[in-house]
Amino acid sequence: MKTIMQSGYGDPEHVLVEGEAEVPTPGDDEVLVRVHATSVNTPDCIATRGIPYALRLEVGLRAPVSPVRGSDVAGVVVAVGSRVTDFAPGDAVFGSVWTGRFERDAYGTFCEYTVVPAAQLAHKPAGISFDESAGAVMSGVTALLAMRDVAGVRAGQKVLINGASGGLGTFAVQIARALGAEVTGVCSTRNVELVRSLGAQHVIDYTQASYPEMDARYDVVMDNVMNHPASVSAGVLADAGVLLLNSIGAHEWLGTLPSMAFAALFKSRRWRTIRFVPSRKNLEDIGALLQSGAVRVVIDRTYPLADAGKAVAHMLSRRARGQIAIHAA
Repeated sequence: MKTIMQSGYGDPEHVLVEGEAEVPTPGDDEVLVRVHATSVNTPDCIATRGIPYALRLEVGLRAPVSPVRGSDVAGVVVAVGSRVTDFAPGDAVFGSVWTGRFERDAYGTFCEYTVVPAAQLAHKPAGISFDESAGAVMSGVTALLAMRDVAGVRAGQKVLINGASGGLGTFAVQIARALGAEVTGVCSTRNVELVRSLGAQHVIDYTQASYPEMDARYDVVMDNVMNHPASVSAGVLADAGVLLLNSIGAHEWLGTLPSMAFAALFKSRRWRTIRFVPSRKNLEDIGALLQSGAVRVVIDRTYPLADAGKAVAHMLSRRARGQIAIHAA
């Protein structure tokens, strides 16, 4: 099968190259999926560049221990393991191969076939394309968990989302609105109308104003950009407000760790980090929101599998609006 392999760290257009690999065989609790679509996420950018450098202790010092990037998947079941009863060949599915770690010989999704744990797979929502379904996995589920479970957003609360036009931000705006919050999105001039179209009642153009310098206070602040110190973003929280940090950060060696530690010291644990948990229930929950029309997937651009390096480079440019999809079939 065609597979995009990573040869080392650096420019994704140079280190992500097309190669060949054997079609994998599913284990007892796994499902072999013909990949129709995948998408680009933060872990792909981290692993491709090897930055922050501290993560190379886990990912691999000279090159990643798992050479195939990608975690989101939408496609069709080809075969199932002996203990899998919920899926059958021919089923349209979506899910994730992400385990939370860069493991040696782990399967990625920048390829034509991949093996997915059955517990991290769900039936694709009807009427939703493969591209949209793949794009809703890591970003959609993470935004749902952040708004619903971590922050506990409820009707009448005020929520600010910094980086509202990005992959995670576009979902967070819509989910916060679906939960009844009054949403303020922060983005650049060219994305103001997009963020409004997603349901944000207020939009701050960061080229014209800085939200930490404004008088408004928020029950929840999600910072997907971290262009302000965490302690500064926490300064716009209302009493008992929550700051959600979701960025690897600009620090080349330690990422967001310095900012998180500073926020913890000065804000008494009012900050929270966000985890992606690709359980079947979480996938079904985001799928239900897509089917209901409460949430839609914003896709900035779609690339063929052979141009996966260009897709990752596009995300690294920080100019993408919504998701970046990759067609594998």
